[in-house]
Amino acid sequence: VPAILAVGSLAAIFVLLQLFDLNIKNASTTEDWAGITLALVAVAVLLFAVGWSLVRTYRINETLQSVMIETAKTTSLVFIILLGAAMLTAAFRAFGGEDLVRDFLAGLPGGFITKFIVVMAVIFILGFFLDFVEISVILLPLVAPVLIIMGHDPVWLSVLIAINLQTSFLTPPFGFSLFYLRGAAPKEITTGQIYQGVLPFIALQIGGIALIWLLPSIATLLPKLVF
Repeated sequence: VPAILAVGSLAAIFVLLQLFDLNIKNASTTEDWAGITLALVAVAVLLFAVGWSLVRTYRINETLQSVMIETAKTTSLVFIILLGAAMLTAAFRAFGGEDLVRDFLAGLPGGFITKFIVVMAVIFILGFFLDFVEISVILLPLVAPVLIIMGHDPVWLSVLIAINLQTSFLTPPFGFSLFYLRGAAPKEITTGQIYQGVLPFIALQIGGIALIWLLPSIATLLPKLVF
């Protein structure tokens, strides 16, 4: 009922905006004041519906409290991961890890192509076991500058890496999308079937990486037009 009242009030306000001039300073006729009065009633109903929804959310099964607690837990977990990753990256750089990675990539034969393929393969393999947040804040600060210094478009590199990171949602055993689907799928569908079902989507993402590799303008055309 509160949702129906809110939607009806928004629809009424939209219609009144089309039919009347709801600016009080410009109101001069009886019709204008009638439209303003109706708009005030619609706004009052909308506020009542929103307040009613908040009260229901607070009272029914303590929904609001549980949602706030879970949100605080998730946010704290993300910040703990970010802080830990920042500390790990700082320590890695302090002990010369960045130079080691740069020297390793520079020593690979085959130029930029070999180096980029190695980095993308490492990201893809890590996606089986880590979330994209951990990969982004731990690995990318070490390898991305090395690849960008080689003179390639950072937008193009970022899009390719971002598409590769998306596979972390789909690759078993720790793909988040697989867990979401497992929770929503009926019991007749096994986890093995879910793992088999994501293979075409992983192949599509790899195909997207290959397509952007061959046609960089797919990733760079729009940013160049905007900026």
